[in-house]
Parts: sequence; C-alpha cells; structure tokens
Amino acid sequence: MPQSSRRIRIVRARKKSPDETRETQAIGRSRGGLSSKIHATCDALGNPTGFHLTPGQAHDLQGADVLLDALDEVDALIADKAYDAQARVLEPVTAAGCQAVIPPKRCRQEPREYDRQMYKWRHLIENLFQKLKQYRGIATRYDKTDRNFLGAIHLASIAIWLR
Repeated sequence: MPQSSRRIRIVRARKKSPDETRETQAIGRSRGGLSSKIHATCDALGNPTGFHLTPGQAHDLQGADVLLDALDEVDALIADKAYDAQARVLEPVTAAGCQAVIPPKRCRQEPREYDRQMYKWRHLIENLFQKLKQYRGIATRYDKTDRNFLGAIHLASIAIWLR
C-alpha cells in the first residue's frame, strides 16, 4: 500500500455543562427569570450603530466596556446613571476628546455637572429599543444561541436603517 502524505487530525469536543452553555449564550437569571440584555449605541438620528449581548443579571458597564472601544469620531456620549463610572467610562471618554453627558449618581461624593438639554436627546436610544421590540422574535428571544439572536437583532436594525 502506498504511503499517503496526508495528515489526519482528530479533534474531540468536550460537552459543556448547562452553566457554561448559559454563560456563552448570554442568558442569565434576573428577577423576571432567564433573560438577556441588549446593549446598543445609536447615532444622532437614532439609527443603530452597535450591539452587544450580556446575561440578564450582568451590570450595564459590562456592555459599555465593549461598545466604548468601538466608538470613533463621537462628539458626545449620552448615557444614563448606570454608566457614571469614573475609571471605566468617564476617563476614557474624556481622554478621547468626547463630552460625557451622564447624570451623576445620587451617592456620588462630588456631583458632576452635565448638559441637561443634551441629555434630553437620550430618548433616541429608547426609541431605538421600541423599534427593535416591534419584532416579536427580538422582544421574546426565540433564538437559543446568542449568535443567532444577535443576527436577528442586526437584521432588524437593517430594516430600521432602511425605513
């Protein structure tokens, strides 16, 4: 028999435990049961520009760490009180030359000033989530995997862009 020059590689996958699968699928237990959080960014017209999924019990800053790295050429970042973190949000945003329009938390020792008129524009991201939730598959998360769910979110956001 002639010798073959091909190499054969056998790869065996390890079966994941249910806890590991839940972590990788961005499903987490919160007060309302199993859920996921959609973290999003939008432009000044309310059009979606970025998405990230985390489990339901995750803090909002976990999504901010990912989405803030992707922001380019932004003049102002408008966010709610959950993003009032000096080292994780405010310092990187100001270092990038961007204005942070984030109201201070009540427990802050030294309250910061922020542009109250510009903060009113935060309704754009809220409107984006309402547009996304018009799609039943996104509002109820029919997809099991985070990859498919994120794909459905991107597909819905394309439809929003095309309106």
